[in-house]
Amino acid sequence: MNLSPSVFALSLALVSTATWAQAPDAKAPDAPAQAKAGDRLPKQELTGQILYQFLLAEIAAQRGQFGLSAGAYLDLAQSTRDPRIVRRAAEIAFHARQYDSALEASRLWLSLEPESQQARQMLATLLLASGRIEELATSLARDLAAEGPQIGDALIRMVRAFARYPDRLAVQRLFDQLTQPYLDLAEARLVRAQTAVGAGDADRARSEIERTLELRPSWELAALFKAELLPKGAAQLDFLKTWLESNPDAKDVRLGYARGLVSEKRYEAARVEFRRLLSTSPDNPDMLYAVGILALQVNDAAEAEQQLRRFVEIGRGELDPARFYLGQIADQSGRPDEALRWYDQVLAGEHALPAKVRAAQVLLRQNKLDEARERLAAARAGAPGDARLVVAESQLLRDAGRHAEAFSFLAKALEVQPDQPDLLYETALTAEKLGYVDVMERHLRRLMVLKPDSAQAYNALGYSLADRNLRLDEAAQLLEKALSLAPDDPFILDSKGWLLFRQGNFAAALEALQKAYSQKPDAEIAAHVGEVLWALGRSSEALVVWREATKAHPTNEVLAATIKRFVP
Repeated sequence: MNLSPSVFALSLALVSTATWAQAPDAKAPDAPAQAKAGDRLPKQELTGQILYQFLLAEIAAQRGQFGLSAGAYLDLAQSTRDPRIVRRAAEIAFHARQYDSALEASRLWLSLEPESQQARQMLATLLLASGRIEELATSLARDLAAEGPQIGDALIRMVRAFARYPDRLAVQRLFDQLTQPYLDLAEARLVRAQTAVGAGDADRARSEIERTLELRPSWELAALFKAELLPKGAAQLDFLKTWLESNPDAKDVRLGYARGLVSEKRYEAARVEFRRLLSTSPDNPDMLYAVGILALQVNDAAEAEQQLRRFVEIGRGELDPARFYLGQIADQSGRPDEALRWYDQVLAGEHALPAKVRAAQVLLRQNKLDEARERLAAARAGAPGDARLVVAESQLLRDAGRHAEAFSFLAKALEVQPDQPDLLYETALTAEKLGYVDVMERHLRRLMVLKPDSAQAYNALGYSLADRNLRLDEAAQLLEKALSLAPDDPFILDSKGWLLFRQGNFAAALEALQKAYSQKPDAEIAAHVGEVLWALGRSSEALVVWREATKAHPTNEVLAATIKRFVP
């Protein structure tokens, strides 16, 4: 006989006690509580018949014979009237879909423990499951009437108890009946709106929530519910903004409004709202983090650093993302040692690996390539097979001008993972730098087979052909495919512009390149824009573009080489 640990423990407890009142619970209470609980339990001698029925019921349940188990438990419940046994009888009968037996047990349970919310909830669930809406409504109506002035709150609690019940139409009918005497209460109208949404009746929900707000205009819960019924975007935000003008201290609605602004990428407006929330709760970690991240979005590094530092100092919440962003801020502010300290504190989560990679890049800029590689090698040892770390190290070598070494490093990794997409792509780019056009094309073609939706693969091969002035018609096809997969990608637009330049269509080339540069002021795109301007005879404009790009990217080799060709 195989008994589960819980069944075995209860069996042992039954055998070792003289009366039901002495059977221990799963967690032993203190002595006074145990005595108090024992006083409410029947003083009944344990007999062989009781033990037999109990074991029969439990073993039958374990074997999936729920009908037999339910019958045995119900008999035992009726004879012992022990609330624990009665509860188990109700549960087993419900699981066996023997609703009549489950109802009988639940009613008995409630009669024995009239204050038990679990018993009430089970009885309500069973009445609803068996379609006895009228009986359930009558029972719940009595409970509501006993609430007195708290009827509204009781209605909210009741509807939440049915939140997961699958027959949403039955729930709606039930609460339509229950709320009928209380339609002058905002809570009753809100409950009707909620159950209407569950039943898929959006028009009814909108009508009820309007009535709710007429009865209680400043109720935040109702305002948020109405916002959820509105189309996301302008309509939702306009309503929340207008409502907040009349209720400026409503924190939950303001938080919802701020989050809606973030969803619409209105970061500056969202920052204003989060700042206002922060002013009322200056040490609230969620608000500190939100204001810090939004400051980053609008390029306000000073405020971002201030709020994120405070967030980390408080020490509540997920700290690793904040440490990562503080590392970025320090790095971009020319404080490499501080950046390393922040990155080294990022220990887990999605930012852990990017932190290691960025720390290595900081070390590279300090001419500490060997130390940077040692860090990445240690990270690879802890995450074998993670191609991102291999790619990161190869990029360090490329940035250091050691393209042949990077190619050899990637080739060895490809021997282990020959079809790893990131490794194929990086090896192809490195091969292109070394002039291994056939190797580059082979890897990119393989990548296209493995990932036919990889816009980067089509773009890389198309651009390489255009840059070398080779097979321009084929390059055009590749770039059109890339644009179809990623229409607004600035790097693909740059490739398209560069192809048009090679084809002699300077005006169209300049239009595409300037569009790309406006989206992404990248050094190599700037090099292309300047070269096309120069070819059009607009050399002074070309020099302006190159000068600005050089300030932002003083070490970019492609930009420097392009300028040198025209301005020795």
